[in-house]
Amino acid sequence: MCLALPCRIVEMLADDKAMIDVSGMRKEISLALVEGVGVGDYVIVHVGYALTRLDPEEADKTLALFAELGDAALAEAASAIG
Repeated sequence: MCLALPCRIVEMLADDKAMIDVSGMRKEISLALVEGVGVGDYVIVHVGYALTRLDPEEADKTLALFAELGDAALAEAASAIG
């Protein structure tokens, strides 16, 4: 199963990389496929790559749906992003 999650950028790193936060978990991802994003922006992440920027309202709605599924489901989904 393929899964892409909305994640908030919390830190910009060197070499087109960023640190993201999803459900309190932090992961380093690549920004090689997107331009013009920064700290506080939400991006859709799949297998360690940001694919596109996401509107904060849409990100909140999606994350709220995951929250309804429970914290365990969100943590499992977060670990699947790479």
